[in-house]
Amino acid sequence: MRLVTVLAVGGLSLAVAAGCGKPPAKNASGGSGGGQYKACMVTDTGGIDDHSFNASAWQGMQDAKAADSSVVVQNTQSSSEQDYEPNLTKFVQAKCDLIVGVGGLMADAVTKVAKANPKQQFAIIDANVALSNVYSMQFNTAQPAFQAGYLAAGMSKTGKVATYGGLKIPPVTIYEDGFAEGVAYYNQQKHKSVKLLGWDEKSQKGVFANSFTDQNKGQSITKTFLSQGADIVLPVAGGTAQGTASTTAASNGKQSTIFVDFDGCVSASTYCKTFLTSVTKGIAGSVKDAVVAGQKGKPLTGSYIGDLKNKGVGLAPYHDWDSKVPGALKTEVTQIGADIESGKITVKSTAQPK
Repeated sequence: MRLVTVLAVGGLSLAVAAGCGKPPAKNASGGSGGGQYKACMVTDTGGIDDHSFNASAWQGMQDAKAADSSVVVQNTQSSSEQDYEPNLTKFVQAKCDLIVGVGGLMADAVTKVAKANPKQQFAIIDANVALSNVYSMQFNTAQPAFQAGYLAAGMSKTGKVATYGGLKIPPVTIYEDGFAEGVAYYNQQKHKSVKLLGWDEKSQKGVFANSFTDQNKGQSITKTFLSQGADIVLPVAGGTAQGTASTTAASNGKQSTIFVDFDGCVSASTYCKTFLTSVTKGIAGSVKDAVVAGQKGKPLTGSYIGDLKNKGVGLAPYHDWDSKVPGALKTEVTQIGADIESGKITVKSTAQPK
């Protein structure tokens, strides 16, 4: 996404990571004085090295620094939700020019601290905070997840695919809704009966790891799905998803994982051979654009929603699976994306940002 596109829709996009409740670290590049622009990020509990949305948010911060030498960046990690407000407040006290909160779980904390500091500029990823000093970045991942569900149904050899989440929150269930709708659309179009394990969109009930970091839990859930006959799994669970990838990777190509947030072959390259594709958010680009815009004095307010049309979300390449995915199925998946963009196909998930 180009900055001009972001400004045209009145928004940008961003995400952040989490880890260990540390106070803001001193940045070797210096402070915000002397013409420098200080961008500070508070992570969610998944950790800065979650190989998912937190890592991609930090990548965006680093990309902004690389693009403009006057930008300095730093992060502090949250080990629990109780760390959000203190970490945000510490960055206010550190006189950061922009404070980015990563993850929808941080919405209440950002709202509270932003209200208490109306002259401080904030941004948040995966939530909409309707305050004049908060820039909200959200992503309609139900759209590419619909494509991924259709793809998974078309690639399954067993007629069963699965998904699970880290926590039952809208930034997670939006993926699962889209995936479920894609599987259902495949069944409708092909007169098949591929079954989805782990999530029921109608009842909004499913399987959750209750963690974005527990790889052992990811392995356990995945092994259960595989024992039930699933051969493709979509984990929407941050770092927990690596437990799924390590499990399907051991199958020597019989099972596969569809990663989310980041291209798995980039963020978790060790397991590239098992990633059929990834449902991606343009978090890094959106964060970079927000930081660079702020440095240039552009107002950061309102809301940005990344979708298929503005390239804010999408499907990653098939990588090692490219030769295994039939050409006709690739064409159908691409056409579904175009049909979603045009409105011919309507994605129904109630978790979609508006």
